[in-house]
Amino acid sequence: MVEMKMPKKKVGGLAGVVVGDSAICTCGLEEQTLSYYGYQIEDMAEHACFEEVAYLLLRGRLPNAKELEIYQTQLAAKRDLPTALKTVLEQIPSNANMMDVLRTAVSFLGNIEQESESYGALEIADRLIASLPSMLMYWYQFHQTGKRIDLDTGETSTAAHFLRLLYGTKPSELQRRSIDVSLILYAEHEFNASTFTVRTITSTLPDFYSAICGGIGALRGPLHGGANEKALDLILRFNDPESADKGIMDILEKKELIMGFGHRVYTSSDPRSPIIHSWAKKLADSVNNPNIMAVAERIDSVMAREKNLFPNLDFYSAVAYHCADIPQDMFTPIFVFSRITGWSAHLMEQRAKNKLIRPNSNYTGPGVLPWLPMQQR
Repeated sequence: MVEMKMPKKKVGGLAGVVVGDSAICTCGLEEQTLSYYGYQIEDMAEHACFEEVAYLLLRGRLPNAKELEIYQTQLAAKRDLPTALKTVLEQIPSNANMMDVLRTAVSFLGNIEQESESYGALEIADRLIASLPSMLMYWYQFHQTGKRIDLDTGETSTAAHFLRLLYGTKPSELQRRSIDVSLILYAEHEFNASTFTVRTITSTLPDFYSAICGGIGALRGPLHGGANEKALDLILRFNDPESADKGIMDILEKKELIMGFGHRVYTSSDPRSPIIHSWAKKLADSVNNPNIMAVAERIDSVMAREKNLFPNLDFYSAVAYHCADIPQDMFTPIFVFSRITGWSAHLMEQRAKNKLIRPNSNYTGPGVLPWLPMQQR
């Protein structure tokens, strides 16, 4: 008697499938919550700075005041770039996608600052946290102004460092803190597409940089990191709330995808959205642009009314970044500046108890076929 094989369980996009253990993040556990090593996202956004959260994610505990001061000083010292990398950045075309710029820069840095027994994962993680904004802004300003900018800004925070390189002047405290909070919100989110990519690559035991380059590639897509850029495209299509209401209804009638709403893990709300919403409103008010918030909030209400969908982090992040005068092409790279902390934490956790990640597929192809000689094809 021939034993029949039962078909494998088929789950689109691995939705709801648990594929491993992690102590880093709870995402959607016990309703709509998010925490890093047990600390709630609301508390971190209210009380912490991004460097504090980076320290937590990479070292598993919060720093005390002295440790945080030392860590911020250490990161500031790691922001400059090797001359060889600056030369590479100068050669990348001015019209390149900014995510491609970061991917190339990280890959090249891996050639000249190679991982070794004496230069390990934690050191590389800190180096990338410190230098990713420098990589992007050196390339950007070189091609915008023709100048080789000084990457020593004297700023203690990652957010202020990035904004100062962008603006050429010291950012306001509202601008700095809004981006600082944004970096906290984007830092970690369990086994999302880019993080799972990093863990999958890591499971094959390559170097640190190879896994991070894979994460950048996964984040580049509009269904993941690029969603905030698409959300701004949508918001800027409408001049007022009334046209937004009608326009969204038209889009829904055509069954087109609307970016920035719903989430694979959360079912009723994204706990990060109210936080970035409040900062987006402050920024919009500061630049005297209440209309953009009115349009965004009307889109929000229409999606809730018609589709019972809620805004995710990307939706109001788009408004916040726009009102902070950040170029739209930089929205997803900012995600990288933040998520490098979560990627690095997962990379080190995967290495600590590694097992090759190799799932099965549900075969849907033809059965066994006879081989056709060349003359019969």
